[in-house]
Amino acid sequence: MSVTSHRSAEEIGRTELGPRQLPPLGDLKHGAELSHVDTVLANGLRVLAVHKPTVPMVELRLTIPFAGDDPLHSATAEVLAETLLTGTRRRDRVRIDTDLALIGGELGAMVDPEHLEIGGSALADKLPQLLDVLADVLTEASYVDNEVRREADRISERIAVARTQPKVIAREALQRRRYGDHPYTREVPKAEDVAAVVPEAVRSLHAASVVPNGATLVLVGDVDPDTMVAEIERALGAWSSDARARKLPELPDLVPGDVLLVARPGAVQSQIRLSAQAVPRTDPRYPALQLANLAYGGYFSSRLVENIREDKGYTYGAHSGFEFVGSKATVQVEADTASEVTAAALLETRYELGRLGLVPPTDAEVDSVRQYAIGTLLIASSSQSGLANQLSALAELGLGAEWLSEHPARLAQVTTEQVAEAALEFFAPNRFTGVVVGDAEALAPKLLALGGVTVDDGIGAV
Repeated sequence: MSVTSHRSAEEIGRTELGPRQLPPLGDLKHGAELSHVDTVLANGLRVLAVHKPTVPMVELRLTIPFAGDDPLHSATAEVLAETLLTGTRRRDRVRIDTDLALIGGELGAMVDPEHLEIGGSALADKLPQLLDVLADVLTEASYVDNEVRREADRISERIAVARTQPKVIAREALQRRRYGDHPYTREVPKAEDVAAVVPEAVRSLHAASVVPNGATLVLVGDVDPDTMVAEIERALGAWSSDARARKLPELPDLVPGDVLLVARPGAVQSQIRLSAQAVPRTDPRYPALQLANLAYGGYFSSRLVENIREDKGYTYGAHSGFEFVGSKATVQVEADTASEVTAAALLETRYELGRLGLVPPTDAEVDSVRQYAIGTLLIASSSQSGLANQLSALAELGLGAEWLSEHPARLAQVTTEQVAEAALEFFAPNRFTGVVVGDAEALAPKLLALGGVTVDDGIGAV
């Protein structure tokens, strides 16, 4: 019986004449022009309707700024999002589900410190029926007592579990480190606050904050844009309010500083989270910064991943990327590591930050990340749902379909020198702050020896 020997990846990648040559990068592709209408209705609702006949469907994304000052706002908003679709004056929960099922449709709601978002889809020729259900829940949501109490109990139990998860703990620690008690940090309400939410509070929040003025509705699908706008005006014309949707107070710029070691006693794994101020998509430096981020840690072949995952095996995954809030933007670096290599992983993460500016990406690296950036953008925008998500995210800055169509050309024009300038300006290690969450007793000696680390909760230096 013969035994088949398998070649290693290194053997596959070589020939008798040396390493196997990679095929050349293909020609750059550019975004297609999108037939669309971008308008504001009489009630203050911005509507962006885009014709994309990929499949006979239509995708809907409604985004309402949803900030609040009340410390219990995030808990009440969480319950509102979960109970918005449980009944109206005309429809109970079963009727809503049935009416959506009959048109091949769905609707769902979610909330964060910035927005209430309602998303859904339906067969293209059933758009009027989808909009009728949407209008019903926007103007007549009933929040029946037993539905609110049941959902509040369920959400409370779910949040209690979520708050024990390392990634949630690390995110909250990073938010406090970056923004203190700013309302943006209230991403996950306390379980006891959610359990205490009463139906009247949810109904009051809906009346005050589920308003069209300042909101954006994105529709993408196999429907003429003018027809979509006409259907929206017909369905949502009665949705009105004297109030304007409330945006979050502007975030402060990040203050660079030490990494804070946050105690999670007994943890066998640590979460490294670093962050620095960046620039929004409207800044002319953003395309170069986007490519610099990809070269650093934004995709699988990045320098950070090659170092701490592929070469040293400190982590299964490391990543860097952007977070956009209003007119502000930050860059984040994330890695989860075993406790015994946490200090070494932080050292290498900082090393790669410095190296990106001092030994900037080469022409070949820039060409590679440019192809990746353009390719992933085109792929993400190729489906109706992906395009709707992209446009909904851009709407916060007043951007629309033109920006998305033109961005591949902006990326194509970025030079290697511009990427080097962005790397030096935005990825300098001394621009960052952040947290390490883990077993402080085990981690503190090495992290303090590394420097640039402060220990929280009275363990070591404060």
